[in-house]
Amino acid sequence: MSGVKRVVMAYSGGLDTSVILEWLRETYGAEVIAFTADVGQGEEVEEARLKALATGAQKAHAVDLRREFVEEFIFPAVRASAVYEGHYLLGTSISRPLIARELVRVANEEGADAIAHGATGKGNDQVRFELTAYALRPELRVIAPWREWDLRGRADCVRYAEEHNIPVPVTAEKPYSIDANLFHISYEGGVLEDPWTAPPKGMWTLTTDPEDAPNEPETMEISFESGNAVAVNGDRLDPLPLVELLNQRAGLHGVGRVDIVENRFVGMKSRGCYETPGGTLLHLAHRAVESLTLDREVMHLRDQLIPQYAEMVYNGFWYSPERQALQKFMDDIQERVNGTARLKLYKGAAHVLGRRSKDSLYDESTVTFEADNVYNQADAAGFIRLQALRLRTHAARRMGPGE
Repeated sequence: MSGVKRVVMAYSGGLDTSVILEWLRETYGAEVIAFTADVGQGEEVEEARLKALATGAQKAHAVDLRREFVEEFIFPAVRASAVYEGHYLLGTSISRPLIARELVRVANEEGADAIAHGATGKGNDQVRFELTAYALRPELRVIAPWREWDLRGRADCVRYAEEHNIPVPVTAEKPYSIDANLFHISYEGGVLEDPWTAPPKGMWTLTTDPEDAPNEPETMEISFESGNAVAVNGDRLDPLPLVELLNQRAGLHGVGRVDIVENRFVGMKSRGCYETPGGTLLHLAHRAVESLTLDREVMHLRDQLIPQYAEMVYNGFWYSPERQALQKFMDDIQERVNGTARLKLYKGAAHVLGRRSKDSLYDESTVTFEADNVYNQADAAGFIRLQALRLRTHAARRMGPGE
């Protein structure tokens, strides 16, 4: 295959990308530059960089993107209260546009003809990577080996790796796919493909098994300014250490596990298990502060838009004009979302114990069940009669005269 002299590929050091690196060199005869984004997956970043060089990469970039990930992707999604299909906090979905953005940046710096990724032709990530790339550099060529080569599955990749002396990072002890970042870890494939099969004991890595979690609950306060978390238990923290702290505390108590069957953008259902400990606390506390500070109709309008926003992000349209326009609306209404939520963490669950805000719209003198001078309860009769007018009209037409 001609026309490609230099490729920058998204490299994780796992089975697929290790095979892809060699396959690109063999198939295209091109220089391959590996790019590993550090979005909080841990020590494996430097290991991946060294492995890429050992596997034949011309260069290997490893870039710390954790701060950008929190400030530019995690926090905007939290401000939008983004949840896909009622459960998924979009941990993988929000990392892909950042990784793809930096992949394009490195390709520009290195004068590359193309970029490559290891996403399969069955998944969402191929869409997320490529939509981002085309939104940022429309003419850039994208190579997706899983849509080109004749390797049909994991067994073929293992065989290819063995033939080319590439270390195989797959073991019988972990027969499923893992993707980790600062916000969450996802588990898919292998034994999890049967939606009736429970996750294997010992699979979860960010969260303690709730049965083994501390017997004493922990109370935690999370404070927000303009919809962004700024403090834990009264201590102000920068975004990155704040998320790391919430991950640690929630993980200790087994908070943040989700096991779902979701609808992929490409049309199939898939089973995914996700751990989002700190993100679960952020979402819960954020909604608690919003319950005090957002006007009813504004909140209801925003809540109607959450599924659309989440679907845009899930489907890979982070850099689309519609997501960016909707983000502006989400952020605009967050200006008054200032306050603190108090949470209780215990045995895999997190509950709101209290919430307060200087911008609260909650008026205790109005809502009280005791005597007050604010609300005339007799006014409710006219309100109800007006609300019932159309219902009474329908009933009269349905029942007819004399009934």
